[in-house]
Amino acid sequence: MRKPLVAALTALAIAGIGAAPAVAAPAAKADTKADSKADTRAAAPTLQAVTLAGTVALSNCSGSVIRFPNSLDTDPALVLSNGHCLTSGFLDPGEVLTNQTSTRTFGLLNSSGTRVATLRASKLAYATMTDTDVSIYQLTSTYATIKSAYGISALTVQDTHPTAGTAITVASGYWKTLYNCNIDGFAYRLKEGDWTWKDSVRYTSACQTIGGTSGSPVIDRSTGKVVAVNNTGNEDGATCTENNPCEVSESGTVTVRKGINYAQEIYQIPACFTTGNQLNLSASACVLPKP
Repeated sequence: MRKPLVAALTALAIAGIGAAPAVAAPAAKADTKADSKADTRAAAPTLQAVTLAGTVALSNCSGSVIRFPNSLDTDPALVLSNGHCLTSGFLDPGEVLTNQTSTRTFGLLNSSGTRVATLRASKLAYATMTDTDVSIYQLTSTYATIKSAYGISALTVQDTHPTAGTAITVASGYWKTLYNCNIDGFAYRLKEGDWTWKDSVRYTSACQTIGGTSGSPVIDRSTGKVVAVNNTGNEDGATCTENNPCEVSESGTVTVRKGINYAQEIYQIPACFTTGNQLNLSASACVLPKP
């Protein structure tokens, strides 16, 4: 998670990049156990070719047009990004925004990364940096309208917990770049500055995401579904400071993984939206933080 980059890199300064995660380098290895009997190994899933179709570029971050398993084509479309990517700046710990009028625009990309349309929000449906780091905008367009006009379908959010070892792609609409790696594991708590996130996704080192990739969808390459939203990484090896998140175990042990990047889970979100893609934080299965 970064504040807007000013002069760290010339290219980023010229581009006007905003809040985003750190560059990844060395990684911690996931614990693995090789099965000595080849005939008992599970078949590897067939991996799909992930493209940039359905991703969006924000003014300072990345995002994606998403739908939930029960969304209808006639529902107003939604855009997913990070809570720290709001134009108003970072949210305070414990702060939750709901159903606020917004006219924010998003550049819709096709599979090759060409900007094919400008989508516009009607409202900010939900945003927080507490427990997770998400913003969800409702658009003035429906899924059917976007599909008919541009031939692009929304990405579906997975409503079950992601799995360690899963092959993933972090798809950045801002940079029009795909980062491929695997889910290395999960952090019980991820603490960065004043913020704490729960059950965060940790990448293997191959996902060397940079400033501007915040809010990118993390896509399961075997299903094509969005399993998390990219949001931060440890830049300098510092402990629990801004741009240097640390992992905190259930017993309180603090672990720092310099250069490793993280995402926040989103499988809990579909339970908080009802008919017509409308937010309902009072739903019995909704566990998102409330105002």
